Amino acid sequence: MKVAVVGASGAVGQEFLKVLAERNFPLDELVLFGSGRSAGNEY
Repeated sequence: MKVAVVGASGAVGQEFLKVLAERNFPLDELVLFGSGRSAGNEY
C-alpha cells in the first residue's frame, strides 16, 4: 500500500508516523510532504 503523509514535520504528522511504526502498518511506499521551511530536515 502506498501512503502519503501531508504535514509530516508537524506535531500531528509526527504522531501519525509514530502510530504507523508502532502498529507495523504494511507499507510498500511512504511519501512525506512538509513545508518549504522543513525541507532537508530529518525527523
